[in-house]
Amino acid sequence: MLRISGKTKVLGLLGYPVEHSLSPAMHNAAFEHLGLDCCYLTFPVKPELLKDAVKAVRALDLAGVNVTMPHKENVIPLLDRVDSDASFIGAVNTIVNSNGKLTGYNTDGRGFMRSLSEAQISVNRKNVLILGAGGASRAIGFYLAKKASALFIYDIDRKKAGKLIRDLKKINNSVFSAGNINNLDKYDVIINATPLGLRKNDPVPVNVSLLKRGHIVCDLIYKKTVLLDKAARKGCKTLNGLGMLLWQGAFAFELWTGRKAPVEVMRKALVKNL
Repeated sequence: MLRISGKTKVLGLLGYPVEHSLSPAMHNAAFEHLGLDCCYLTFPVKPELLKDAVKAVRALDLAGVNVTMPHKENVIPLLDRVDSDASFIGAVNTIVNSNGKLTGYNTDGRGFMRSLSEAQISVNRKNVLILGAGGASRAIGFYLAKKASALFIYDIDRKKAGKLIRDLKKINNSVFSAGNINNLDKYDVIINATPLGLRKNDPVPVNVSLLKRGHIVCDLIYKKTVLLDKAARKGCKTLNGLGMLLWQGAFAFELWTGRKAPVEVMRKALVKNL
């Protein structure tokens, strides 16, 4: 059982909303397993209070925090340092507090790639479509652009998609706008990086009637979504975001503690609390 003392190091999650998060269960299970005097909490931070929240990380001497929607991009100017990968991505999901100096990292992309590997999914020499051009898309796109034969970006906000495409072309010139998504034949892997699917009545982000057996369909949402359910029924290989959540958390844990993350303990805690 996790015990709190006067020496307990506090970590947590900055976001809005955060009540649904599985991160406390995952990280507190890891701390308890390794006997670390740490605890992980959630901190609901409205966008207009983000600056104050980051000041509080320093003032309260929190050991570190994760950052989730809608703060991953807006937190960057508030930090003392941002590592090179996170700087290129333009989004931070992990902050380490070292004697009041806050350094930002992004473990989302690494976490996603590890989840693909774990599921025995390769994007090498494949055409990959990412739906959405937000912070999560930037994080996974940074790594996918290094592996895929070609990467296609779709977002209803064409300006946002255009910026992401221009940035990722610095890694791989074969990054393109998907234009419309009324034809899915040219894609091998389709990834939903939009929030569509979080709520019960959300529309499905692509026309599932266009999916075919052989498509690989991934969703960064860590529950079974309508998209994944219908894709599986069409014979597609599917992957939800639970593995990404696990591995981004494991990499963040290691940044905070300098210890190897007990991945299976963390996985068990996630599954138990789904």
